[in-house]
Amino acid sequence: MNLAPDARTRPRSAAAAAAPSCDGCFFRRHTLCALDRSEPCATYRPDREGLRPPRQMAFAFRPERATGTPFAFPDAYEQHRRYRA
Repeated sequence: MNLAPDARTRPRSAAAAAAPSCDGCFFRRHTLCALDRSEPCATYRPDREGLRPPRQMAFAFRPERATGTPFAFPDAYEQHRRYRA
């Protein structure tokens, strides 16, 4: 049994439907491009985003453990209790 969806019935995403081209590049539209190419180069930026860099992943801090820190030095009272003569 084949569980993979058929390519004809699978919905296409907006990103896959609109392939990047030099005509949609920020540099080409603002006459800043010095290259004579038909395919997008490494500096391609969509004109709708301007020159902002792509969004990066956000760093999520994990909550502290409920049991406390994984290692802590004993306080003075604990040291006295452990090492009294």
